[in-house]
Order: sequence, then structure tokens, then C-alpha cells
Amino acid sequence: MSATRPASSNPASVLVAALERAWTAIRARHPQVPEVVMAVASGSVGRRGQLKLGHFADRRRKVATTERPELFVGGEGLAAGPVEVLGTLLHEAAHGLAATRGVQDTSRQGRYHNRRYAALAGELGLPVQRAGSRGWTATAVPAETATVYAAVVDDLARALVLWRRAEHPGPGKRAGNLLAAVCGCGRRVRAARSTLAEAPVLCGRCGGPFQASEDEGARIDT
Repeated sequence: MSATRPASSNPASVLVAALERAWTAIRARHPQVPEVVMAVASGSVGRRGQLKLGHFADRRRKVATTERPELFVGGEGLAAGPVEVLGTLLHEAAHGLAATRGVQDTSRQGRYHNRRYAALAGELGLPVQRAGSRGWTATAVPAETATVYAAVVDDLARALVLWRRAEHPGPGKRAGNLLAAVCGCGRRVRAARSTLAEAPVLCGRCGGPFQASEDEGARIDT
């Protein structure tokens, strides 16, 4: 896997290529994860400052005479760094595994992740914790998985030189307000939106990242 980036390369093209190489590396270890069409765009959704980190949509893209799934990666979530981006890809790869095997891993329009999803994510080296009404959706990349994908993490680190700024909060919301954030073991803190977006804030108990709660500026990974 080459991580060399020509000086004249377009950073956006380099980024997408690195994401595609990361997905190829995941598929090399887990062949049932399907080939996808990669898309990077705005992850800002709704009017409550929510951020969508990623989304897997089966049979969403038409490629010549075939259909392929779409893998969406939110541009704002790229600011979290290479390990978090790898976590997003592994999270969506678990949905891809479910699609290949015909497993119903979510409900409520894909918002609720069930125990079948948790089991699939575990196969990929991504432990899952419950996250309130979203079910088994709180994921964090453990050290052993990051080590397995060390070359991927290095490659992503070189490519992550750009990300998208989150949309401004809607009328009546002040950007300076502290957000409630929760980690995989259930601990809660309050932090500035910019602090959560700049880099992961890790829990001293479980080692997972604190993420804005579902009720206040949630980061959505579906």
C-alpha cells in the first residue's frame, strides 16, 4: 500500500483514494464485505447541529450494468483523525457484511442497531456498546485493531489534510454552548462543539471517544 502523495495531487482526490485503499484493506481481511462506490460530502444534517460520520446504502449506485452499494463518509468527521476514520469505515463495513449475508441489523429507518449488528462489528475487530435509543451503535477502534491496520492508519494520516467545516447551528442556537457528550461505557461530559470536532476526547475508564449525545448535536454513524 503506497502512502506517497505527489506534490501536485489534488488533496480531495488523494483523500478519496486513501479511503478506497482502506476499504480494500478491510475487504482483503473480510472478503464478504462488498465493493462500494465511495462518496465524501457534507455530514451536517437537520437543524440541530448533528453530524453524520458515515452511511452504507446497499444497491444505491448504478455502475454500467451492475449495482453497487454506496459508502458515504461525512467530510466533517475527517477532522477526528485517521483512527476515528478507520472506525467509521469498519462501522460501515459491518453494515456491508450484513447486506451480503442478508442479515437485518437495523430498524427504525436504520437508526437502531441491534445485537446482530454488534456481532458483525465484533467480527471486524470493532467492539460495540449500547448508545441509548440508537441501540448497539457506539463503536471505538481498540488498540489491537489499530495495530492490525497500522499501514492503513498511516496512509490515512498522510491523506487527511482537509475536512469540511460543520454547518452553523440554526437560529437560536449559540455556537459557544457546551454539548453533552457520552462515551461507550455511558460516562457523560460537557464540552465545546469545537473541542469535540477538533480531535477525539477519550474516556479514562473505557478508552473510547466521547461523542455528542443524540439529543444535542449528535454525530451519527449509520
